Amino acid sequence: MYKAIGVIELKCIPKGVEAADAALKSAGVEMVSSHPSCPGKYEIILSGSISNVSAAVNHVVSRFEGYVIDHSIMGRIDEQVISALFGTQSVDARGSLGLIETFSAASAIKAADVAVKTARVEILDLRVSRGMGGKGVVLLVGEIGDVTAATEAGAEYARTVASLSATSVIAAPHEELWRQL
Repeated sequence: MYKAIGVIELKCIPKGVEAADAALKSAGVEMVSSHPSCPGKYEIILSGSISNVSAAVNHVVSRFEGYVIDHSIMGRIDEQVISALFGTQSVDARGSLGLIETFSAASAIKAADVAVKTARVEILDLRVSRGMGGKGVVLLVGEIGDVTAATEAGAEYARTVASLSATSVIAAPHEELWRQL
């Protein structure tokens, strides 16, 4: 079974917490994260089957309509993206490094999915919202050609939804940089 991801962004923290509870009670979904994001917003990321994620997101959107800023449902997400969101991936910092920064969590998640489906890369890290002004960033590793292709593909997706902030590809990062990432 393929997993899906649902992302809901609300404009206030109390209603965000209430919406997270409502999402969990409405369908068989798993909470990836539920937290305040900058500046004073609340972000919910859910995982599960496409039907359950759709039901939970649609329930929240209809019940909290006046508080929802944005929402997204993404089906058939690559397992690497799911692992990166849960922080359970185990990737060696090696080869080349590609970075894609977006203006939203949802676009970073989708850009990461597009990237790993484009070329033979691994997600070193996927960070969304917290401490980043609501932005998202994905760090990709692999051979230079693959990293370049994956970074370009993920960036193109983010550009099409007007959410691309910046990208970088570093062919051979310094050893000290790898230790800091």
